[in-house]
Amino acid sequence: MSTAGGRTAASLRARANDDVPVDIPRSPAREAAERELSKPMYHENDPSFLERAIDRFWEWVNDLFSAASGATPGGAVGLVVVVVLVVLLAAGLWLRLGTPQRTPAPEGKLFDEGPRSAAEHRTAAEAHAAAQRWNQAVQERMRAVVRSLEERALLDPRPGRTADEAAAEAGQSLPAHAGRLRAAAREFDDVTYGGRTADQQAYQRLSELDSAVERTKPLLSGASQGAAE
Repeated sequence: MSTAGGRTAASLRARANDDVPVDIPRSPAREAAERELSKPMYHENDPSFLERAIDRFWEWVNDLFSAASGATPGGAVGLVVVVVLVVLLAAGLWLRLGTPQRTPAPEGKLFDEGPRSAAEHRTAAEAHAAAQRWNQAVQERMRAVVRSLEERALLDPRPGRTADEAAAEAGQSLPAHAGRLRAAAREFDDVTYGGRTADQQAYQRLSELDSAVERTKPLLSGASQGAAE
């Protein structure tokens, strides 16, 4: 009797053990789930990177619109009214002012003031040189050279003439100084429009050219002479 009872008790304990659920540690379970979900079969219909980026963008726009409409009197309707008013204002300014124009580049005009004599330009050049304002000194000395040629009727007075044009025209009647005249014109343009800085040597070259041109007789038509410096 006791033996049969013992076997029955053991059988009941074994059956009870079979009914107890098996606990799986948390970390291995999570790893197993991740491995399972990482299989391609679960991601066949996932959105692409571009689709996700577009969704994020529209979410951002929606959040921005919601925030703006919340801060605007009248909510979304008030925000729309404000946007329409801004667009109308911009259109009105565009029609009134026209298309924005680019600032024209400097034309390289030699003279930017009223008529002055060669002697006046020389005096101004010497004053700038005495104060070591070499940029202004070079500019005024080049103007003195060209004005002197106009006073001697070697150049026709012409408003808007550039330093390069003056040098090219003067070089035809003063071929001995054509190269130096072109170099002086480049020096003038570099200082006036190129943002470069002149020095004492540059001014000295212009002064010497001015004196040389003053002493030189022009090459007359049909003649082959030109006086040296």
